[in-house]
Amino acid sequence: MDDVKAYSKKLHQERKAGGGFGIKQEALPDFAKFGAVETKKMNRIREVTATHLSYAWATIPHVTQFDKADITQLEKSRKELNKTLREKGAKLTVTAVLLKIIAAALKEFPQFNSSIDMETKEIIYKKYFNVGVAVDTERGLMVPVIKDVDKKNLTELSIELNELASKARERKISLEELQGGCFTITNLGGIGGTSFTPVINSPEVAILGVSRGNYEPVYNGYGVFEPRLMLPLSLSYDHRIIDGADAVRFLRWVIEVLEQPLKMLT
Repeated sequence: MDDVKAYSKKLHQERKAGGGFGIKQEALPDFAKFGAVETKKMNRIREVTATHLSYAWATIPHVTQFDKADITQLEKSRKELNKTLREKGAKLTVTAVLLKIIAAALKEFPQFNSSIDMETKEIIYKKYFNVGVAVDTERGLMVPVIKDVDKKNLTELSIELNELASKARERKISLEELQGGCFTITNLGGIGGTSFTPVINSPEVAILGVSRGNYEPVYNGYGVFEPRLMLPLSLSYDHRIIDGADAVRFLRWVIEVLEQPLKMLT
């Protein structure tokens, strides 16, 4: 973790030197006037997260597209696959499935796999497909990056995702394992919620938020409402490089694959 701490300190100093993104914090009142308070210093991860996300929110024009995917069939297939994967020490999750789908989507929509250099007025298109996954740890949010997702199968992705998440929670993650992301997935479904607006992990240009799936009555077109497992998705994107219509196309593409899981295996 030493290299992670050193890099975090360097990043914080660089962002701090930028002058707080042109926004001066207003003076806080003396909260002790109103009742008892306790003051604690931010830990390094929380401090860097606050600085990084403030920068992203202040410099990127965020827009969020919301939609839902019918994962009724996917959930059945996932449970069946897990019977086999357990023997290999793996567990297939919705996040692991999304890793595979997102890598394919980035190939179809290259503007989502880019970064913007405002100094040179250039767009950098990446030809590799590394996807970060937000992990909730005791010390704060960390985003391990799975490299070359497009070259790995679901079993490999499931194992690597579990290993990296464990290393992040146990403070054994390396700096290299936190760098090089093209796109981020943040899944809060295990906790709850119906939707949220995820903040883009700069210098990436998009992030997919996943909320908890719930059964809902869905009209089948033949006069009957059926219970279907619907997964809420929230796609935040950088409006400087991604237009609204393209964001809808990207998210609908992801949803269509989620709803037809055999596409992912062919």
